[in-house]
Amino acid sequence: MYTRILGTGGYLPQTVRTNADLEKMVDTSDEWIVERTGIRERRIAGPDDTAATMGAKAAAIAIKTAGLEPSQIGAVICATTSSKNAFPSSACEIAGILGISDVPAFDVAAACAGFSYAYAMAHSMILSSMCDNVLVVGADLMAEACDPSDRTTIILFGDGAGAVVLGKSDEQGTLAVKLSSDPSFAPLLKLPFPSRDGSDAGHSYLYMKGNDVFRHAVVVLSRLVTQTLEMGGISPSDLDFLVPHQANLRIIAATARRLGLDMSQVIVTLDRQGNTSSASVPLALDEGIRSGRIKRGDMLLLESFGGGFAWGSALVRY
Repeated sequence: MYTRILGTGGYLPQTVRTNADLEKMVDTSDEWIVERTGIRERRIAGPDDTAATMGAKAAAIAIKTAGLEPSQIGAVICATTSSKNAFPSSACEIAGILGISDVPAFDVAAACAGFSYAYAMAHSMILSSMCDNVLVVGADLMAEACDPSDRTTIILFGDGAGAVVLGKSDEQGTLAVKLSSDPSFAPLLKLPFPSRDGSDAGHSYLYMKGNDVFRHAVVVLSRLVTQTLEMGGISPSDLDFLVPHQANLRIIAATARRLGLDMSQVIVTLDRQGNTSSASVPLALDEGIRSGRIKRGDMLLLESFGGGFAWGSALVRY
């Protein structure tokens, strides 16, 4: 028994926040942002958008693309750190919106690495014969978590949702998954909950020590991609595409160089979507497939890195 990606889907809010918009909010410029991040614009959630509603829209597309009905989904996992409610989980809300019931539904919180963790869980659930098809969603609204006066974070993040249906298969689709973490670096990237006594006036913004996070991400991802390929028995030359977490173009380029890949073999959505946290990998995967670049049979490496520090990857033959 193996697992295989059956379908993908994505959703982006309509509102676009450009670098020109940010020039009016903080002391920055389009040139400064592009040079340091590669980002030109990002999507911003509307007043009615939540992790659950965005996730449900992406999930509905993924289920349809997989050729399935909602009733054929055996579990729902949502990677998010921006649920509207502590409970019910966004996964339960997504299941409710789609009419899925009587199945496991739960959230996974691993920040930007969330989708990798959720994918690994879905893979394990199928291999253990718990269910045949698992809906894996990454959905986050990170723009509102940023201090609007902090140019180091507000320029980076956007909102969105991506989804994958992972299913049981007679052919090997998922060759390897790798997850890890190092909590000693937690203070470098953190998003506290608002205080219960209201002393922070309802604002508790994301904190990131950008240069340190950048340096560690490059080192960790370099090691991660090597380990994952070794686990799958695949050499870098066998890869068709890298589908990375969309955090920073320089990090993505460094990972590609480590693999000996040309940037034409890397799916990049960062310039138009910014960092959508747990949604970035499934959104990039969906775009790569729908654009016709990624085709059935292609060998893909999906990887992500986020707060925790937590990181993960999946080596996949699509």
